[in-house]
Amino acid sequence: MLILWLPSYGLSQGFGLANGKKFEKINFKLINNLIIIPIEVNGAKLSFILDSGVSKPILFNVSDQDSIQLRNVSEITIRGLGDGDPIKALSSKDNFFKLEEIRNFNQLLYVVLDKDMNFSPTLGIPIHGIIGYDLFRDFVVEINYDAEYIKFHDPKFYKGKENKKSQTLPLFIRRNKAYIDGNIGLNEANDVPVKLLIDTGSSDAVWLFRDEEKGLGIPVQNYQDFLGQGLNGSIYGKRTKVNRISLGEFALKDAKAAFPDMETFSTSVVTGNRNGSIGGAILKRFNIIFNYPAKEITLKKNAHFKAPFQYNMCGLQLQHNGVRYIAERIADRTGVVFNNERTFGDVQILMQNQTRLSLVPEIIVSGIRAGSPAEEAGLKEGDIILAVNGKRIHSYKLQEVMKMLNEKEGKRMKVLIERYNQNLLFSFVLKKAFK
Repeated sequence: MLILWLPSYGLSQGFGLANGKKFEKINFKLINNLIIIPIEVNGAKLSFILDSGVSKPILFNVSDQDSIQLRNVSEITIRGLGDGDPIKALSSKDNFFKLEEIRNFNQLLYVVLDKDMNFSPTLGIPIHGIIGYDLFRDFVVEINYDAEYIKFHDPKFYKGKENKKSQTLPLFIRRNKAYIDGNIGLNEANDVPVKLLIDTGSSDAVWLFRDEEKGLGIPVQNYQDFLGQGLNGSIYGKRTKVNRISLGEFALKDAKAAFPDMETFSTSVVTGNRNGSIGGAILKRFNIIFNYPAKEITLKKNAHFKAPFQYNMCGLQLQHNGVRYIAERIADRTGVVFNNERTFGDVQILMQNQTRLSLVPEIIVSGIRAGSPAEEAGLKEGDIILAVNGKRIHSYKLQEVMKMLNEKEGKRMKVLIERYNQNLLFSFVLKKAFK
């Protein structure tokens, strides 16, 4: 008789660990302040953004997969952030999710079939979906932004450790989303108390909802900009900075901020006393323990805490746009004359020049800020970036190219681009949008 032993997992709704296991450690990639984790969905290996601002998992880009099995499917309409109309989606029940030794045998997920809903070009790697509340609900989630790993602790076994360098604050859970109290200093005089959504799925620092009566007015130094992509379209607003953001005893100075145009938000998003959200540009400065069951969050400063906030000084937005071939010249040594004597006399070394075709990612200008150094120099949306300050960019990751383009205020940048099959060189000096 053949006996198969399988680890015992809870088959009720929700994620669980094998019996007796206290936690599971998952390594993640931190790209543009976003946490990317590997998850298998019905056997398909996918990449998800860990997004504490989303209630249920959403798949939106599966074009690189041969097939993905979906179970118990029906059609629904969903609404999210963005300036567009609600969109049609699929609802699928009883799906099998796997993260190493974490399992969920009955996961509900939504599938957005709109091909324009795709974060892969802006992050530079395939991204298939977002997942949030269900993982935070079922575990105590310990995120180490320094070492780029997450520990999912079984709440039954978890015991927090006291640390003088950390602080535990109340966590407010409402409609499957977590909020934290903080303070915003728009000027030197006063701090404004705020309630902020904790949004690990946002790469920004802080978004604030304009409220003049409360003291949340838009600072004089600001500019209109594209802020991000929501489920229902593009989100625009004013980019600016604030003097400080305080969470408990921790204060961050000269933080980047944005005031989104409120017409891009549905009524349900701004109900209650929420004043905005904090995203990855702030969260990555801490190692964090999210304890939804106990309704608390623990913050501890890490190596990123004192790093200056990164501003887009060139004014360019970039994204991947498929792949392209490039020709590279190679020198290949094809012949060397030698004999058994120590003295060779005249020797001729033959070199053969060869050309190799390589397939590399194509990076294009997807947006450009009006009045920015890049726009004033003559760069345009759709330009293909070939080199930055003499460095061919095809061997660099997308975020590395953005860092090269925003390296230091006052630095002169020389950007080689392709436009209508012509190579053009542009030069400009980086400058801060705010003083």
